[in-house]
Parts: sequence; C-alpha cells; structure tokens
Amino acid sequence: MRKALIVGIDYYNHVGGLHGCVNDAYSVKTVLERNSDGTVNFGAKLLTGTGPTDLVTRASLRESIKELFSGECETALFYFAGHGHIESTGGYIIPSDASSGDEGLPLGDVLTFANSSKARNRIIVLDSCHSGIAGTSATAAAFAEIKEGTTILTASTAEQYATEENGSGVFTSLLVDALGGAAANLVGDVTPGSIYAHVDQSLGPWDQRPVFKTNIKSFVSLRRVQAAIALGELQRITEFFPQSGETFPLDPTFEPERQGVDPTVPPPDPVNTAKFAILQKYNRVGLVVPVDAPHMWHAAMGYKGCRLTVLGEHYRRLVERGRI
Repeated sequence: MRKALIVGIDYYNHVGGLHGCVNDAYSVKTVLERNSDGTVNFGAKLLTGTGPTDLVTRASLRESIKELFSGECETALFYFAGHGHIESTGGYIIPSDASSGDEGLPLGDVLTFANSSKARNRIIVLDSCHSGIAGTSATAAAFAEIKEGTTILTASTAEQYATEENGSGVFTSLLVDALGGAAANLVGDVTPGSIYAHVDQSLGPWDQRPVFKTNIKSFVSLRRVQAAIALGELQRITEFFPQSGETFPLDPTFEPERQGVDPTVPPPDPVNTAKFAILQKYNRVGLVVPVDAPHMWHAAMGYKGCRLTVLGEHYRRLVERGRI
C-alpha cells in the first residue's frame, strides 16, 4: 500500500497569500495517483487552502500528517506547498490560520511523525521557503536527524526562498516533470534520487538550490513510466555482449536499408536485421556506440562493430546478476 498526503495553501488569514500552491498540489496529486500505464500508484489525500471557507488549519494539518505516517504501508509521502518560516527554534510550515511564522507546524514535528512511522519508506517533499532546514538537528546544525527509511527533498536551502514562475513553483514544476518521465531510468522507474538529480541539473548555481537528505539502503520507485526500451529487449544485452569489453561484429547483412545496388554487398539477413534493430535501440538510449564509424549504419556497411558504453556496461552487469 502506498499513500500520499498532498497539501497546497494559497489563502492565509493573517499573512500574505500565494498564487500557485493549490495548482501545484493538484498537479502532484494527478501525477502520483497513477503510473503512466494507468495502473494505480498512490492513494492520495488532498488538502487545499483556497479561501476563507476552505482553510488548512494547523490542527487539521498536524492531524493529517500524523494519520499519514500511522499504520503500516510500503510508502508514505508528504508533499507541502505553501509558506515556510525559520527562526532560532527551527523551521515551520505555515497553515492558513497562523498569524505568525512560529504559530506554524514545526518541521521537527513532521520529522518525528515520519521517523516513528512503521511505513517502510517515508518521503517528505517541501516546496516552501527555508525548507532545507528540515531534518537538521536542533542541537547540532551540521547534522541531520533522519531515521533509516526516511528521505527529505526540499525546494531550497534553509537560507533561501522558494520561487514561483508562471503561476507554479519552480521546484514543483521540475518535480512533476521528473515524475512524468524526465527522471526515469531505462526500466521506467522514477526514484527520489533521480528526481533530485533532475531538479539539481535544471537549476543553475545562482538559482534556489534543492536539498536532498536521506538515510536509506535502496531507493523506492515513486512512479513507473513507459520504459525507453522494452524490458525483454534490454535483458538481451548479455546475449549480444556476454563479456565486459566485447565488440559485437557487424556486416552489411545486419542493415536492411541500402543506398543503391551493389552486387558485391551481401543481402540482408532477417535474423541479423532483427538483432540490429535492437542494437540500434541500445544506441539511441546511450547503451551502445559504433566502433570506428559515425553511425550504426556505417558500422554495419563497413564491416565494423559496436560496443557498450559505460552505461551499457552497467546495465549488462545488472542483467547478468539478475537485478533486472
């Protein structure tokens, strides 16, 4: 079982309102609820603060977070978009009814609920100002207090503001892109680590900087998308390259498309052209490169070959060890 609490607050009774947090919450809910093939992913609960009659109060926010992390499940994920606050006592996320920052919900409480949860994986995602303080020790600022199985991903450091562009949080826009497939590996899994890498690469050194803190033994997949290459075809990589460092020999019989008619060139072999189609897919996703030729076509027509890239060698080992 996988469950997610998704919170977006635009309206505040006593502090300045925001504009894109509710839309961001809906976007995150939409992308998390189902995998790209339509299968159910997370059971999501949505809390939104849109106006005077639709508030996310401190009491309801705290109780919902407590409920999220109670009980046993595979993964419990908390997403928050709204105001954040920091002072000497720590960081806070701000509900609709808070009149000052320190009346918000302490991030220390959120982490306590997560660390004490029986869920195997606990994910905290914060798109709020100063959110990078989450998980920091109250007594030793250089250290984090994260129990094994807990991961924190935030929009900015403890010192920074989280920005919006075009009615959406910059961080959440990248988060949704990542979950949509931009951060997927070759078997279609999107993990917290790959999401962070996508966000980190997308933001320059002068932008807000995301923060990633985790204490895990292995990453959980947060969403599955259509893989760049079919699993059965990927698993054949050890058939083409039984040993590390090998070159797969090619010749014109592998290439079904010819330029002109040359009687000295042997005709295509259906068995070889079927293999070549898979090798070309490997090439397109960065697993294989032609040897001494600019393209795979030239390698085949020139009696050359192809070899695995570093990434290809990695996936060859995974298949060899039965990991995929």
